[in-house]
Amino acid sequence: MGIRTWCDAWSVRRARAVVFVAAAIGLLGRMLIAANTSGPADVRIFQSFAKAVTVYGPVRIYEQPLPGLPVYNHPPLAGWMLLGLNELAELGIPFGTLIRSPASIADFFCTLIVFEIVRRRRSLRTAVACGIGVALSPVLIATSGYHGNTDAVAIVFALAAAYLLADRRSPLAAGVAAALSISVKFIPVVVIPALFVVALRAGRPVLVRFTAGFAGLVAIVWGPALVTVPENLNENVLEYTGGGYRLWGLVRFADVLGLPESFIAFMRGEGHFLFVLICVAVGVWLAWVRPGQLPGVVAVTMGLLLLLSTASGLQYLTWAAAAMFVIGFWEGVAYNCLLGWVAVLGYQGRSAVRWSETVLQLGAAGWFVLAVCLVRGVRGILAAPPDGPPSSPDAEPAAVTASRTSHPFGSAVN
Repeated sequence: MGIRTWCDAWSVRRARAVVFVAAAIGLLGRMLIAANTSGPADVRIFQSFAKAVTVYGPVRIYEQPLPGLPVYNHPPLAGWMLLGLNELAELGIPFGTLIRSPASIADFFCTLIVFEIVRRRRSLRTAVACGIGVALSPVLIATSGYHGNTDAVAIVFALAAAYLLADRRSPLAAGVAAALSISVKFIPVVVIPALFVVALRAGRPVLVRFTAGFAGLVAIVWGPALVTVPENLNENVLEYTGGGYRLWGLVRFADVLGLPESFIAFMRGEGHFLFVLICVAVGVWLAWVRPGQLPGVVAVTMGLLLLLSTASGLQYLTWAAAAMFVIGFWEGVAYNCLLGWVAVLGYQGRSAVRWSETVLQLGAAGWFVLAVCLVRGVRGILAAPPDGPPSSPDAEPAAVTASRTSHPFGSAVN
């Protein structure tokens, strides 16, 4: 019996077990890296942030100058996380290991979520391959296990929100997950309108429950800071445009082409919000015409945000790593292999924010690969039937999986 036939004969339960084991192996590998490496400068910066949060609190931290440290641009939930991690560090657990644990754990759950998303739209063997791809992604291993930061946590909550809303028909939980995604890092804000569009199209009861979950959690997490330090929160978090490095994407290309500094300044300033609006508009449009493909819409929107980003950072590659496997297996492999190379070489350099010429060239090639993957993702979403996948298929006969369309977003059959 060939591997393909063997995979087709699997039950969903057996496939889940395989993906779970892969996720556990991926988590173990990440934690070993976190426990045995010092990590980039962000590890020390986060440790300083944690100490400052302990002194000033997760709310008042936004109004503190914090000399010698970059802008504290993290949403309120990150402050509470740092407060807890600092308490654990005082018990003797190395902070460098602790700060990389949330992202590594997030990748574990992201592996399972991507599997569940893909199995409703493609064959079971493809879903298993995509789940394993997330677990073993060199981009995610490097950015979560070595770098840390909170990007992976934000992404897993964004994908979970789409999965809960479109596939599990759990709007209240989806609203909570959506709020959590922007409460740990603000970048998934570009997918929030698309989530609301799908909730709206599903009917008033769904919209009300989704809104209740989202608004309730936002009020709890963001409310104290919005009431106490609104201007500082807005300046540090909501209007943050990233560092001034020119290592990736549009800004990098503009610099190489020798475009005027005034134009580059516009791209990084007011133009930055234009790019964000483009991402939101694309997500809303796709969600409106194909609400059943919401996980793919979220994946495309987050990938587009990275494509148009005017900020540079190796950890930002996380935004599209799992998302590309939602779009398709080969898209995920292409992106994660090439950009994984960028991440590994970048972290081996003198600094994560000083890329060698080789890394810059690989990054430019990765940008074009990402663009191609996004085009294929949009085409896949538009080619899929408007109806969503089954809400809870527990098993798939081999004949069903074998008859699935080969398209990345083929229709699900119950």
